[in-house]
Amino acid sequence: MKWLIDEIGGALSQLKRWQTWLGIGLIGTFAGLAYLVATFAFKTDAILVFMRRTGASCQEMTNGSIIAMFVGMIFFAFSAILTLGEVQRYLQYKQRSAHHQTRQSLIWGIAWGAVAVSIAIGALVFFSQYCR
Repeated sequence: MKWLIDEIGGALSQLKRWQTWLGIGLIGTFAGLAYLVATFAFKTDAILVFMRRTGASCQEMTNGSIIAMFVGMIFFAFSAILTLGEVQRYLQYKQRSAHHQTRQSLIWGIAWGAVAVSIAIGALVFFSQYCR
């Protein structure tokens, strides 16, 4: 039972580090963007519209827009995961004082984060114009 208390204490001590809160913030940001896009996507679902479960008046989606939405979701997930990985690499290189690799991972982290956010914002703009 002592090992469990030690593990919980170690986990709570991680909450005192700013790196932990940065990771939690990034995950929360990506989860929030995914939630916003998903709420719009559910409004366009043909079965929910047919059953009158959604209050939005959305146009019926074509196969091309459904495929674009699906591919966009996959690229959003990949770019969000790459962002988290680059942030982790940045923090590791910063601890090792590897300045060149630190700068490179920071640049790639910002780039992949911008790609993820732009995909999510593009989806939100698409759905807001698609649904009245």
